[in-house]
Amino acid sequence: MANFQEMIASNKPVLVDFSAEWCGPCKMMPPILKQVKDAMGEKVTIIKIDIDKNPQAADAYKVQSVPTLMIFKNGQTKWRQSGVIQAGELQRVISQFV
Repeated sequence: MANFQEMIASNKPVLVDFSAEWCGPCKMMPPILKQVKDAMGEKVTIIKIDIDKNPQAADAYKVQSVPTLMIFKNGQTKWRQSGVIQAGELQRVISQFV
């Protein structure tokens, strides 16, 4: 968890995708996140966290449904949404914090 805290303390936006292997909608996120990363490059860091393998992270951020996406900058939560979001909309959201 300490490494996670260091990563989200970055002054560039960090998008965290809380997901689970058993989650159907979560399977839609990897190509969306790849599209976002391809478009935004080094302006954003994207991290995927499996809530079953990292329950302490899910508990710490009160993740109750997946997928849950959160954007952190300088260690603070800047944005949060549960459910699938399209790449274009996600890029617009992230751009606010670049």
